[in-house]
Amino acid sequence: MADLMSKTLIALALIASFLLCSSHAKDSDVPFIVVHKKATITKLKSGTEGVSVTIDIYNQGTSAAYDISLADENWPNEAFKLISGSTSKSWERLDAGGVLSNTFELESKEKGAFSGEPATVKFRVATKADLQEAYSNPIQPLDVLGDRVPEKKFEWILLRKYGPMVSVILIVVMFVQVIISPSKSSAKGSKKRR
Repeated sequence: MADLMSKTLIALALIASFLLCSSHAKDSDVPFIVVHKKATITKLKSGTEGVSVTIDIYNQGTSAAYDISLADENWPNEAFKLISGSTSKSWERLDAGGVLSNTFELESKEKGAFSGEPATVKFRVATKADLQEAYSNPIQPLDVLGDRVPEKKFEWILLRKYGPMVSVILIVVMFVQVIISPSKSSAKGSKKRR
């Protein structure tokens, strides 16, 4: 439940940043870079877990960004081993309204909580010579190789399988109860006859 709420809050923060800054970005002819970092824990084999990291770079401005470089070097070598992909990547150009993405996977070496730092994106604007920087959102703390209590989920399969049968039985029981029990009006009528 907390994971769903954190994902919802991150999505709302991204939408709010798009909406608030889109009017400013449309007034000027520059790229507006938004970087979203997402990390999820996956079970690799018994005793090991992997962390899958995806970093999306959005250009919400009105012009292209050039010489884009992504660096996410905040994963300590003592705790994680890179399995696939790369924690840094470069692109030549990101057009207005475009999206770039980088995904890499890590294998955890030790147990514990890990909070990731924001990734850094450097880019060049056509009208300026010096590099600009943008930062991603920090990830929520990951409990790597932690003892997780399984969530108790409502068994929708049981409801789908036995729900109609239980409904019919309840209707029959209620009908029998109405037929067998004496009504209040007939009980009053029998007192008057005495």
